[in-house]
Amino acid sequence: MTPGATSRFLDGASPRVFAHRGLALDAPENTLLAFAHALAAGATHIETDVRATDDGIAVISHDADFVIPGTRIRVDSLTMAELHRINRGHGQSFSSLGEGLDAFPDARFNIDVKSEAAIEATAFAVRDANATGRVLITSFSEDRRRRTAALLPGVATSPSASIVASAFAAAELGLGASLRRSLHGFTAVQVPETVRFLRILTPRFIRAVHAAGVEVHVWTVNDPADMSRLLDLGIEGLVTDRCDLAAAVIADRT
Repeated sequence: MTPGATSRFLDGASPRVFAHRGLALDAPENTLLAFAHALAAGATHIETDVRATDDGIAVISHDADFVIPGTRIRVDSLTMAELHRINRGHGQSFSSLGEGLDAFPDARFNIDVKSEAAIEATAFAVRDANATGRVLITSFSEDRRRRTAALLPGVATSPSASIVASAFAAAELGLGASLRRSLHGFTAVQVPETVRFLRILTPRFIRAVHAAGVEVHVWTVNDPADMSRLLDLGIEGLVTDRCDLAAAVIADRT
């Protein structure tokens, strides 16, 4: 099955608003409350991160460890039950990926697989929630991305940094066929504007990615003026800590 062939991840018109770890103005990031606030504020997608607990459950967490008074604790050293007992404020604790998918059965989740142990745990949670059609799998590690996506036939996916680098080079050199090969099977390219001193998001790169039939999503964009400027370039998605502002910017453009 072609990756993304049965996906509903990009259903609906763009631009798309990806709530980066939810909306954390009045809630801890990457919690169910942050996700609820994001969807209420106009986010079209939830962007989140997944690791694995000591008992092999996919847990929503960006960082590998966290601090409680007097000590630093690794997420993968605790069970899901133990993580549930940690108070993160606003009545929130850690949640499993399965709990997130179940709590928001109509929401689309952009999932960054953060660790080796999270590969099978993530795939299990997505399959168990019957959510393959409404998630996108990505990772900074191409090996993790590829292996997780392989466990979820038909899932939407976006390339890791190494593939983006190949596609960027092909675009800048005008090698359209090479770029299309690099991006074959991907749903979207999700990139920052710049990496160190190199501008990734050039008009040539955007045109080339679009010519390959792939969307462009940019992270992490929090200033309304930048949001408008990027949308003017023709990108389809904003990954942002301020989905409330992004939704307002898009509404003003329609």
